[in-house]
Amino acid sequence: MAQTRESAGGKPIEVWFQDEARIGQKNKITRRWAQRGTRPRAPHDQRTKWVYIFGAICPARGKGAALVMPYADTPAMQAHLEEISTQVARGAHAVLVLDQAGWHMSAKLVVPDNITLAPLPPRSPELNPVENVWQFLRDNHLSNRIFKSYNDIVEHCCDAWKTLTDQPWRIRSIGFREWAHA
Repeated sequence: MAQTRESAGGKPIEVWFQDEARIGQKNKITRRWAQRGTRPRAPHDQRTKWVYIFGAICPARGKGAALVMPYADTPAMQAHLEEISTQVARGAHAVLVLDQAGWHMSAKLVVPDNITLAPLPPRSPELNPVENVWQFLRDNHLSNRIFKSYNDIVEHCCDAWKTLTDQPWRIRSIGFREWAHA
């Protein structure tokens, strides 16, 4: 198995990172290459439909788990925890590093037996490599476009995540943090 730690019970420990990103019709405009002195055109939509990608990665294994949801709330987080739980290696236990958003720390969450939540300190997004995943997905798959509909946003988000998870080396490259695996 990839880099994991042993717990007192002898189970391998996987370090996972989780966050969510809002993607929608009012998306970001990113940098583009252009000839010096020109201003390249970039589409910008004024409509306001969006979705949330709830995503988690295990850089040591190059794995990811995500759901595209209409809301960022406790039921969406519950569904995401259940999805992550299915991706943890058999017999392993996941330490899920996440920020302290209200729906992440809700007393209403039922955390699966193979996951332990490890909240980051407040206002420290730089410690969560999933922030870099969102930047990568926006820069390479989700920005500088106009989505036709809500379903089009969902489809593009699903395609972008699938492309990422089909490249485990990219998850390792974007997500590995020495402090989490040392």
